Amino acid sequence: MRVLLLGGTRGIGRAIARELAQRADDVFLLGRSSGDCARSVADLCVTAPAARIASGVCDLDAPETFAAAIGSARAFLGKIDVAIVAAGAFGTQEELEDDFALRDCVLRTNFTNTIHFCESVRPALLEGGGGTLCVLSSVAAVRPRRRIVLYGASKAGLSYYAEGIDHRFRAQGLRTVVVEPGFVRTAMTAGLPEPPFAADPERVARGVLRAIDRRAPLARVPRVWALVAAVLRRVPRVLLRRLDF
Repeated sequence: MRVLLLGGTRGIGRAIARELAQRADDVFLLGRSSGDCARSVADLCVTAPAARIASGVCDLDAPETFAAAIGSARAFLGKIDVAIVAAGAFGTQEELEDDFALRDCVLRTNFTNTIHFCESVRPALLEGGGGTLCVLSSVAAVRPRRRIVLYGASKAGLSYYAEGIDHRFRAQGLRTVVVEPGFVRTAMTAGLPEPPFAADPERVARGVLRAIDRRAPLARVPRVWALVAAVLRRVPRVLLRRLDF
């Protein structure tokens, strides 16, 4: 595959980049730091010398960088078969309630600017018969929960958008894949109490690629979250309001 990967220098995105490189896919990494991008490319070229890897700077907090970054990816890849959006922001419910700047950052990054990026890359995916847009959402999007209202809302909006454009553009060749991981052990979650079914980025990365390969419209990883989500969707609101999780 010829893959554009936004957020490929850290956490889940970095693990996805390694999996892609090991498969010898062509990968164009996008990250906010040119230094991080260069180090990631150098690492991947050593561990997977058969892969074609390049990078460019793109910051979700700076939509003015989107067009040039996507243009560079198209120039390197020729055709973008898959675009993966693995970048995002996080804050606990308490932090987001108390800190306007952080709240604005998380909502803007995870929802508004991610959608702007997806809209920017969509025409490139539709060229030459279509392509796949994969966005990393969260199981926090399944149902509103008292401990994760604001972050969950940002991800629920993203999941809604991705399903919607799948309906709108499927006939033109665009497919969307929404991956909703549970708690993942990354720098963003360091120091937080670890809930059941926590996963490492490598496990999530394998789930992301499995979903893309199978063209699954929705995947929850680890897979146990599919069962948890099915149960959550059936819990009455009055009972969910009493659950402390």
